[in-house]
Amino acid sequence: MGMCPLCNGFEKYEQSCSSCGDLLVDAGKVTDFLDDYSAYMEIELLKMVDGNVSSLDDNICMHVISCPTCDSEQMIAVKE
Repeated sequence: MGMCPLCNGFEKYEQSCSSCGDLLVDAGKVTDFLDDYSAYMEIELLKMVDGNVSSLDDNICMHVISCPTCDSEQMIAVKE
């Protein structure tokens, strides 16, 4: 298993929103939003339900990226 550079603070996500041009914010792993306790569950188990069928095999961490100005959200795949 790899280490996600966003989850571990090695990198920052720095992209502009395609709708309004403001800086997008990394809101965290997609699986952290499943319920109150999902942030404490095994990562390998959660990768089975993160919206990307090959994230476990391909060492990908799915993140929610949001815009604080226009409230748009999207999921991105981050290579671990």
